[in-house]
Amino acid sequence: MLSRINIIGLGAGDLEQLSLGVYRKITNLTVPLFVRTADHPVLAILRDEGVHYRSFDYVYQSATDFETVYQTIVQQLKLEAAKFNEIVYAVPGHPMLAERTVQLLLEQEEIEVHILGGQSYLDDLFTALKIDPIEGFQFFDATSFDRNQVNYTNHLVFCQVYDQMIASEVKLTLLEDLPPEHLVTVVEAAGSEAELIKTIPLFELDQTVRLSNLTSLYIPPTSKAVLAHQFSYLREIIATLRGPKGCPWDQKQTHESLRPYLVEEAYELIDAINQEDDNAITEELGDVLLHVMLHSQIGEDQGYFTIDDVIRTLSEKLIRRHPHVFNNTIVSGIEEVISNWQAIKAEEKGLVKTNSLLDRVPESSSTLVKAEGLQKEAAKVGFDWDNPNDIWAKVHEEIREVQTAIQDENQWEIEAEFGDLIFAIVNLARYYKINSDLALNRMNAKFTKRFHFIEQVVRARELNISELSLQQLDKFWEMSKQDEEND
Repeated sequence: MLSRINIIGLGAGDLEQLSLGVYRKITNLTVPLFVRTADHPVLAILRDEGVHYRSFDYVYQSATDFETVYQTIVQQLKLEAAKFNEIVYAVPGHPMLAERTVQLLLEQEEIEVHILGGQSYLDDLFTALKIDPIEGFQFFDATSFDRNQVNYTNHLVFCQVYDQMIASEVKLTLLEDLPPEHLVTVVEAAGSEAELIKTIPLFELDQTVRLSNLTSLYIPPTSKAVLAHQFSYLREIIATLRGPKGCPWDQKQTHESLRPYLVEEAYELIDAINQEDDNAITEELGDVLLHVMLHSQIGEDQGYFTIDDVIRTLSEKLIRRHPHVFNNTIVSGIEEVISNWQAIKAEEKGLVKTNSLLDRVPESSSTLVKAEGLQKEAAKVGFDWDNPNDIWAKVHEEIREVQTAIQDENQWEIEAEFGDLIFAIVNLARYYKINSDLALNRMNAKFTKRFHFIEQVVRARELNISELSLQQLDKFWEMSKQDEEND
């Protein structure tokens, strides 16, 4: 026969909030009574009426986190139930409202759990705050919630704001999304004679109000403008720009028309990264994200796909290609991670019929990017150099062939041999794990900076740059290099 635990709720704080049936059960108990915490006004009254109980307050003092507290209480209750065969367990409020210990007890197969009743404080809370939850409502345990679950367009209630430490943690989490001056409402003992409602700025939450196990925090629906950093707000902006009353420029854009802008934004992001400018990186990442959103909105407008499809596809791909994180695959290091990634990618791409491995390289890539991509795909089946000395020899061979073509004054051959030389240099850079496109981009930036320096010096000296000799310009070039070293 299974041991039995009967669970009752003590309501929000007043004895009058107990139903007559629950009151009679408590005052006429023939089995031991255990309470999660003795810090509840009803229990003080019941104790005066001769009701005996044992609390688990001591567990809170010894445990390091709330989940440990709840697990420990459940284990103790199971032992007591096995000892007495039947016990009663009382919790604040209603047993089925924000009571982790009750949920844990319901998961236990070796005991019989019966919910005997109780009154939720939510009815009194809605009445006190004069809100209708049908407008959108979320209810959180202040001791354990995920910021990503919070929808600020709903009525929000955080229960179990026990003390200053919990209030501080809730405040810091909310400050990730809300300004410090954002008004929030603290509700104490809703529906009881001791009910207290106080509206304060968020930053004061852990400073100026009384807190107890009867304290709740209420946040009314928040203006979307306050949440300008959230994805849903950005999505709404993009839809508005593309909508009937939106921007004429945004409305007429297509996937094809946006292509050059995306390439431009990508290079501007690379520039910001090269300059190690965090503010610029933030802005340029936003511009790249704008294009992701615009393309997704175009897809949605045409009925082909939405941003949800884009995110879902990416999420599934990341999980699929990281089995060492999201599955049980064991890897020894980064090299094995890369190897697994390539194998999984090849398997995915194998589902799509192609005539050649090289078909995987995007046709619209820049010439340097495409050259490196072609070499990488060929290398996957062993068509690659093993020894850097052989690559160096190939580079020198191509240089000689360029020189020969120049001597022969064959323009077509000169162009072809320069192409061979550049391709060999890309191969050499790839061996040393250098991205040729980024390397050349870096050199372009360096050249631009130094030439700008020359122009500034020439203007400062009131000279005509076109009249200067190469030796004079080279002197200014060396000055620019020294200026870089002094920065």
